[in-house]
Amino acid sequence: MSLADLVELSDEPSNLDEALLDHVHVGVCVTREQRFLYVNHQLAHMLGYEVAAMIGGMRSLDIVHPEDRDRVLGTVERRRAGEAMPPYDVRLVGAGGRELHARVCGRPIRYRGAAANLVTMTDISEVKHALHEADWRARMLTLTEDLCGGASLAIDLHRDSVTASAGWWALLRMMGSAAAVGRRAVLSRIPRADRRTVVATWRNAVPGQPFELQHHLLCADGRMRVVHQRGLIEFDTGNGPPRGIAILQDITAQRDAERRLHELPNLDPLTDLPNRSGLIERMAQLAVQEGDAEGTAFLLAIGIPQLIQVKQGLGFEAGDELAAVIAFRLAAALPAGDVLARLGGGEFAVLACTGAGTELGAALSVRARAVAAALEEPVSLPGANLAVTHAIGAARSPEDGPLNATLLSAALIALRNALDTGPGALRLASWSGTERVVRELALEWALQRAVVDGEMSLLYQPQVDLRSGEVVGVEALLRWHSPSLGEVSPEEFIPIAEQSGRILALGDWVLAQACAQAARWKREGLPTLRVHVNISAAQLSRDGFAGRVQAALLEAGADPSQLGIEVTESMLAGDTAKAARELGALRAIGIEIALDDFGTGYSNLSTLRALPIDVIKIDRSYVHDVLASPGDVSVTRAVITMAHNLQMRVLAEGVETESQLALLMAHRCDAVQGFYFSRPVDAEGAAALAREGSRLPEELRQRRPRRRTLLLVDDEENILAALRRLLRRGDYQIVTATSAAEGLQRLAETEVDVIVSDQRMPGMTGVEFLRRAKDLYPHTVRIVLSGYTELQSITAAINEGAIYKFLTKPWEDELLRANIDEAFRQKEMADDNRRLDQEVRTANVELADLNLRLQGALAQQREQMSLVEDRGRNALDVLYSVPVPLIGFDAEGLVAFANQDAERLLPGASEWIGTCADDALPPELRRVLALDDGQSVEATLGGVPCTCSCRSIDSDGGRRGRLIAILPRR
Repeated sequence: MSLADLVELSDEPSNLDEALLDHVHVGVCVTREQRFLYVNHQLAHMLGYEVAAMIGGMRSLDIVHPEDRDRVLGTVERRRAGEAMPPYDVRLVGAGGRELHARVCGRPIRYRGAAANLVTMTDISEVKHALHEADWRARMLTLTEDLCGGASLAIDLHRDSVTASAGWWALLRMMGSAAAVGRRAVLSRIPRADRRTVVATWRNAVPGQPFELQHHLLCADGRMRVVHQRGLIEFDTGNGPPRGIAILQDITAQRDAERRLHELPNLDPLTDLPNRSGLIERMAQLAVQEGDAEGTAFLLAIGIPQLIQVKQGLGFEAGDELAAVIAFRLAAALPAGDVLARLGGGEFAVLACTGAGTELGAALSVRARAVAAALEEPVSLPGANLAVTHAIGAARSPEDGPLNATLLSAALIALRNALDTGPGALRLASWSGTERVVRELALEWALQRAVVDGEMSLLYQPQVDLRSGEVVGVEALLRWHSPSLGEVSPEEFIPIAEQSGRILALGDWVLAQACAQAARWKREGLPTLRVHVNISAAQLSRDGFAGRVQAALLEAGADPSQLGIEVTESMLAGDTAKAARELGALRAIGIEIALDDFGTGYSNLSTLRALPIDVIKIDRSYVHDVLASPGDVSVTRAVITMAHNLQMRVLAEGVETESQLALLMAHRCDAVQGFYFSRPVDAEGAAALAREGSRLPEELRQRRPRRRTLLLVDDEENILAALRRLLRRGDYQIVTATSAAEGLQRLAETEVDVIVSDQRMPGMTGVEFLRRAKDLYPHTVRIVLSGYTELQSITAAINEGAIYKFLTKPWEDELLRANIDEAFRQKEMADDNRRLDQEVRTANVELADLNLRLQGALAQQREQMSLVEDRGRNALDVLYSVPVPLIGFDAEGLVAFANQDAERLLPGASEWIGTCADDALPPELRRVLALDDGQSVEATLGGVPCTCSCRSIDSDGGRRGRLIAILPRR
């Protein structure tokens, strides 16, 4: 039975009821309209008042703390409305202002015949104080963990349960709560290397005895922290299961500071790189490892003179800034694993080791190129942009010293020699077998300034047309004269330029110089010489290559017909479609495209057909003389024939002898270049060749004799004499030879139509000679005249086309003359057919080239027309929007235009377009058309006074239109 039930037994409580209520340990009161009707002794004692005083003169709210009274009144009202209200806590005020906390529970009752409130109050001040103390301690723990970077864990040793504090989650950089987690989750944050030690320490811990250890902790952000852990295993006082308590403190900063203090003597304070002593310590560590490693250790000493110069000229702060920038660049450029150190002053050092199977020279080259690349860009300092130079001294172990200060001294001595040599120099302490690497590095460094310092120049190799014998073009050849390195051949520096990326700058310079020279020759009035420029793969693959070439022509003022672009087969092996687009755009404007070094790459017929090639340049390895093997000659002839069938011209490179020239002319090659005509010359020498009209000798250009030519070959002089007497009256000249070798020489000297050869000759039989003649000069007609019948070899030669006919000795005079005359007729018919075929091919090439150029011109014209139309539309749009009435007229006097303001002023003005001005315009405007250019007149239009002015508009052919501007006067 509750207190309320006890009170509600009757409307009139008995003395027994009140006596019972006075002895309960809960404060009880009955109130009505904020007046005490009953107060038990426990409540009066709790508050320090007398019962009579409370019932006699106090209101019920007087014992409630002022800040809680509204809440109490609200609760009473809600209870009165029938809402069941749970117990709640309030602050009470006792005698003398003493404050205490109480839990209050009330309910409506009937007391002494009327409604009242029964209220019970339990003093919870001690509980509140205990909770406050617990909260304060929890907050103190959290603040302590935050201040010292700590965390605490409570571990249930019998169950997989760990309660972690907020500091634990803060230490891990994670969001967490006070809920228990598993031990596995806690252990997963300890690295595997430390986990076994931590577990073993807890397992061996003695209950009641604290222990300590240090280990790593893996945070959620991936960082590793070092913590100091203090642990204790304790038993519950109520004989419960033991539990573990762990307190962790983050000591990462302390550890870093200790490590820093330890490393400080070995570090450069400005760059955080190892200093001289730190480098020697690293060398000692590497020496310990070197016995088990494959490879060779070497040391580079890098000298940078600008560091000392900047400190002396701009001060220590600028010098320190420059040193920091250089250290950062070097560290980023060097391979991973290398040790970069700062020795002080203007010196750095790199300690490296070659991997197994790596050539020492190659490893040195990689580092030296990395250093050069890192220091290539200027360094921006306050008030100056500084170009940084360097020199390198290198030493290796054990040849130049052990891995200690001795090796460093050897590298520094080599550095002094390099600094004396000049910027970019590399010197070795005592290194043999790496002269090539040193040479390449020296060339690469010198290339950086070669163009700027004017060390580069162009020579021009003349190209001669074999029909006219005239110089029709030149190939621009890059030459380099270095003051320090002497003459450097292109075969040496071009690959280095390609490897280092400087080929782009060189290629752009050559293109600009070639265009400028072609423009100068044109201004001097020289015959047009097309300048051919070799393009690198890097240039061709760069976006906008065609645009760059056209820009170079425009800047120099040269015509596209004065420029030729030469590409190699290997350059076309990549993006053929892109190469075709770029080269096609250049060919369309008249630039000649040549495929250089044909036969040395991997091009195929489909690639050749897809590319806009005008000229195929046969590599010098395919240029042979009359003594070459038939197979080699056949390849050359096949290349020329293929090019002609693809509507391309052929130019042979490396022609050095008359015999080579004769063979190429026999195969219908179109042009040649080489030492036979001229070595590469400078611009003035090339201009002199063109100015003087230098050409091939007449006897070489006009090889066909005025009379048909017969070659007689026999090792017997009397046979040759008899044949000459027999054939002297024929309509042809006779050339003789007493051996096959002499016959080949005669073929090189003279264009022969028919050959009559003996079979049995020393050194080479007649059949073998005629086979060679067929390979070299396939258009000749070849006859064997012999008294010895070797049916097998002769029949084979006839079947393969090497021999036209076989005649026997002794011969019948008339029959021999008839066969020779028939051979000449066959030769002339074949020549006519070839000539016609060549003329047709030439015409087709010219027609295709003309069509291509016309297509380019039409495309350009369409583009220009489109631009004109766009400009016209834009102009009309602007005129239509001008806030002034405008009316335009063409040269015939027809209304051509009326803008929107003219339509507003003169409704219907847009309908005048296309009509005669005299018929459409009102009289006021017709007299404006009679005004001279720039005159104006006053008129009234649409009831509005206006000032009308007239302007003439120029048009094609000198005809002039008119434009009327109307300015209303408001």
